[in-house]
Amino acid sequence: MRHILCLTLCLTGATALSGCGNSEKEQQAAIAEVTAADEANLSDIMLTVGNPADAVAYFQKLAIEQPTRIDIKRDLGVSLIRADRPTEAVTVWRAVVASPEGTNEDKVQLASALIRTNDWKGAAETLNTVPPTYETYERYRLEAMVADSQKNWKKADSFYEIAVGLTTQPANVLNNWGFSKLTRGDNAGAERLFAEALTYDPKMFTAKNNLVLARAAQGKYDLPVISMTQEERAQLLYTAGLAAVKQGQVSMGKDLLQQAIDTSPQYFEAAVRSLAALEG
Repeated sequence: MRHILCLTLCLTGATALSGCGNSEKEQQAAIAEVTAADEANLSDIMLTVGNPADAVAYFQKLAIEQPTRIDIKRDLGVSLIRADRPTEAVTVWRAVVASPEGTNEDKVQLASALIRTNDWKGAAETLNTVPPTYETYERYRLEAMVADSQKNWKKADSFYEIAVGLTTQPANVLNNWGFSKLTRGDNAGAERLFAEALTYDPKMFTAKNNLVLARAAQGKYDLPVISMTQEERAQLLYTAGLAAVKQGQVSMGKDLLQQAIDTSPQYFEAAVRSLAALEG
């Protein structure tokens, strides 16, 4: 009945014909919008909680089907990084950067992928093409890492400080900055930064372990007053024990390793082997 009515209206004149045509176009547009929304939702899922390998396969298929879609190439680049395939990601991000739609953020993503392949020179060259007016947390986090690789400590500290100020969740970058300080022998500075990182993320075990290393480098082998599980406590005692032995404090190291074994809720094979080797 609806089709007959539409046909009758269309036969009455050009205006009615135009109206019927618009109705079909509107329906098609609505379907396209729903399809696009579904694709966007699925893409978001693939990029966040989806299996990395499945995400790569999904975006590779889309990229073949729609080769002009730059957003799909970007999603493919991100998914390749998640799947720990940085070399392939570099190829994708190079193509994105070279396209007319390439942006400064794309250059930052390329630099990140290059760092993951240990191409520090390429990362530095890429970041140098990003104008100084483009100020983002990720850009300066990478700039700091590149400066670290060049042992340009003054520049690294400056970039780390800027990066910290550009995020509300600076735990990771503070941990990186602390490790930078640790590698150059500023153990007290490293300790402060690891402790600060834990104020933002008290569960960050990497920062806890690094904090123990920084303290041990200063001859402080007692564990810091921080939140930790029993298993973490055992692991941190083990770290402190190995650090003590490395610095020639063998007796202290043995004691800490024994504490690690006694504290661990399960058999701590690595600590047992280390202690046995010391007692030879």
